[in-house]
Amino acid sequence: MDGGSGALERASAAPYYRAVGRECEVFRAAYEHRLPLLLKGPTGCGKSRLVEAMASALGRPLVTVACNDETSAADLLGRWLVRGGDTVWQDGPVTRAVREGAILYLDEVAEAREDVIVVLHPLSDHRRELYVDRHDQTLRAPPAFMLVASFNPGYRRGPKDLKPSTRQRFVAIALDYPEPAIEAEIVAREAGVDASLARKLVAVARKIRSLGELGLAETVSTRLVVAAARLARAGMPPRAACQHAIVQPLSDDLATLQAMQDVVDLML
Repeated sequence: MDGGSGALERASAAPYYRAVGRECEVFRAAYEHRLPLLLKGPTGCGKSRLVEAMASALGRPLVTVACNDETSAADLLGRWLVRGGDTVWQDGPVTRAVREGAILYLDEVAEAREDVIVVLHPLSDHRRELYVDRHDQTLRAPPAFMLVASFNPGYRRGPKDLKPSTRQRFVAIALDYPEPAIEAEIVAREAGVDASLARKLVAVARKIRSLGELGLAETVSTRLVVAAARLARAGMPPRAACQHAIVQPLSDDLATLQAMQDVVDLML
């Protein structure tokens, strides 16, 4: 594995991830020293793909939880169920990950309810313990277990931001959209399009990202650029591909949509 540059691929079936800095090196060091890891970055910049690729490279199972404001501690820890007249215990994803020594990935952890954060605290410090209250059991995480969480600091404001007391439990990596040449390389690889088209689509994305006056809640992610490239590869004209994969997902405001489409038409 190259921690500074190049694609992270252990085998042909491994998830593709193009490192842009030292994130793979930091991830591996955190894993080896049993430190929880926090990934910060905008939507669609590669946080989830990094976790998938590193889980594969480290040979560990990956348990992913997409957190939202209805995610409760009971959802993550487990619950008693009635089956065939018997009452049986079913582990939730966090409990299962601890038992199996998996990499536990809490995507958009700031969206989760406060009781989830409270449950995670003893798991994210030196204790590395999980108390399953409904089962009256305390689990100690095995050495292979790792806690990874992500959030989007540009999207989260106010009460949905992570508390400092929670953030300080993690080693952190800040990710952003890659430099143009690297982003074009990723788009070409992921979508299977030629480098010339990938560069043009990335140029469109970067132009829209630069237009702060559009007031977009979320800007053009690398994921959306890859989607546009895939539509183009399927035979759709690039302008139409951008309209459906980049412009329409970002806004419902007619003036904003037209402004973004004007950028697309001008640059393609």
